[in-house]
Amino acid sequence: MGNESTLDITGRSASDIADSVRTLIERGELPPGTALPPVRTLADTLGVNRNTAVAAYRQLTVAGVVVTRGRGGTHVADRSPVAQEGFASDNVLRDVATGNPDPELIPDPSRALAGMAGRPVLYGEPVVDPGLERWATDWMTADLAPDEVRLTITSGAGDAVERLLAQALVRDDAVALEDPCFLTSIHTVRVGGYRVVPVPVDDEGMTVDGLRAALEQGVRAVVCTPRAQNPTGASLSEHRAAELRAVLRAHPYVLVIEDDHFSMLSRRPFHSLIGPDHRRWALVRSVSKFLGPDMCLAVTASDPETADRLAMRLTPGTTWVSHLLQRLVLALVTDAEASARIEQAAEHYAHRNDAFAERLTALGVPVEAGDGLNLWVPLPVPARDVSEQLMRRGWLARTGDEFVLADAPAARRLRLTVHDLADDDAERLAADIAAAVRAAGGRLVDAEVG
Repeated sequence: MGNESTLDITGRSASDIADSVRTLIERGELPPGTALPPVRTLADTLGVNRNTAVAAYRQLTVAGVVVTRGRGGTHVADRSPVAQEGFASDNVLRDVATGNPDPELIPDPSRALAGMAGRPVLYGEPVVDPGLERWATDWMTADLAPDEVRLTITSGAGDAVERLLAQALVRDDAVALEDPCFLTSIHTVRVGGYRVVPVPVDDEGMTVDGLRAALEQGVRAVVCTPRAQNPTGASLSEHRAAELRAVLRAHPYVLVIEDDHFSMLSRRPFHSLIGPDHRRWALVRSVSKFLGPDMCLAVTASDPETADRLAMRLTPGTTWVSHLLQRLVLALVTDAEASARIEQAAEHYAHRNDAFAERLTALGVPVEAGDGLNLWVPLPVPARDVSEQLMRRGWLARTGDEFVLADAPAARRLRLTVHDLADDDAERLAADIAAAVRAAGGRLVDAEVG
């Protein structure tokens, strides 16, 4: 934005200046991403004190209208939607990008539902069902180093992460996110108005140098997936987790959130980056991957102060998660038949992903299956070109750039959900990917020659 546009902003007080900027944004005269004038330039142009201009920008930042990028300046906030998980609506292509579990492997709740009737729960009663609390305490605390642990029940992992960040941060606070990153986390941080600091992910999970750099930039929270990272499938190794804990030891009051979304389905051991002396932390485990996305319930284990603040964030809104839902979850996770189905699902996802990775590798597109529902496929050519070729062959895939914060190499990745494909369809998709890579490679060579 040049000085001519600076003159369009008017006002003598901080409130008037902020209102002027908001009006220009609402009229479309300052589109998303537009750089606003530096504080000193704005103050000089309007003939006001520099602190007045600072206060105006602060009001706009708190309202989520603008974002600050340190030395990068202040910009109009981007309101464009983040890509979401799930089926692509109104699409005739075969969708291999859903990120969904297999509905055939989700335990049938019918028998458990028949036994849900009981005395109604009234206002003022404990918000966590006693039976679920006893089971969840064993489930959560076995993997945690801190001695003092409190449990909170929320409406899924996304709800837990959003409330955990809100109880600890204000707009424009910095949050460390994995790069590439789970789509829901990107959406949550953007809607909350927080500033993202990307931390690269490799085969062992969040990198040590990346976390160290994020902490040096003043992040107040770190969101990490300890295993089955989405989209990469990476899991923290024991050595990497120890290194990350060592880095965090000097920052005990940075809120560390671990989203162990794949928990019961994971084929990898759980290694936490939460050390025994860390002061602000939360481990979140939802049931959506093994009991179904509609089973909106997550258990959060945290330090007592974070638990109290999280409970306060629940009070004005949800208040508590339905005890009927809590009892249903307990009935399913303690049922032998349902537990066997969950174990069957875990083996199925691992086996089908391994088999597809072997198919692709044999066709000249080498890939190793990680943990989780999806495959993260490296390509020798831009993923967008391969995706376009796949669409012509009847497939809809996700390109890596949808998950990217700053990591350019992800532009040559596909994230695929293939565990529900029959063998014939899996063979056809693998062959089509190999053909699409060759076709995209030929176009790339032609472009370079031209």
